[in-house]
Amino acid sequence: MNLTPFNFSGAEIRVITDAQGEPWFVAKDVAELLEYVDTDKAVRTHCKAAKTYPAEMAGQVRNVKVIPERDLYRLVMRSQMPAAEAFEEWVVGEVLPSIRKTGGYQRKLSPAEQLLANAQLLVDMERRQDQTEQAVAGIETRVANVEQVRYLDSRPAGFESMTTIRERINLRHGIPPWVVNAVMRDVPGAPLPFAMVRSAHADDGAQPYAIWPTADITRRFDRFAAECTFVTAERATHPDIQQGRFKLRQRTSA
Repeated sequence: MNLTPFNFSGAEIRVITDAQGEPWFVAKDVAELLEYVDTDKAVRTHCKAAKTYPAEMAGQVRNVKVIPERDLYRLVMRSQMPAAEAFEEWVVGEVLPSIRKTGGYQRKLSPAEQLLANAQLLVDMERRQDQTEQAVAGIETRVANVEQVRYLDSRPAGFESMTTIRERINLRHGIPPWVVNAVMRDVPGAPLPFAMVRSAHADDGAQPYAIWPTADITRRFDRFAAECTFVTAERATHPDIQQGRFKLRQRTSA
């Protein structure tokens, strides 16, 4: 079976999709990227479901040791690499959605097909940039739909910007920024901004930014966290988050 290579900061991570559509990561790739000195020992010690899988490599079928998603997280949690969390977010935010979107692996592309794929990648990047710009414009549009649009010269106490919300909610619940963005902008019941604050650098072209009441945002994400379903000790799902699993910290009862 062919391997599909993904690239994380210049390092190649190869993945196999089994007959059920589940991803299996080449164990050596993951352990080396996470800077384990003895990769074989790391896999033997931390991975509970590692197995050998026949894969086509350079025109030959070779047996490689692969691990499922849950074992990848075990290696991440025990890694001392500073970028381990960024690697985990990359797997959850890019690799797994890509696999689930395509339903598996594709054969090696011809040069012409690779050129077309690169062109499509550029189109996708431009589309994502356009979507980001539309999301920012959407915030202003929603504010404009309020009966009286508020523009303030400074941010009052008890209110916070999107940047602050992402940082605070991550500390409070362990929710990654991309999920915070979805809850604030995309899912049903996304909170409407209270006002737009004029930037102190408006003369240099800086745009106003939206603010929300801190107490309302806290309640919104406490409710969101309570609605989530844990599928592992640190991973959860929510019916409004279509991308799949995401990191969430379980709250201990008082």
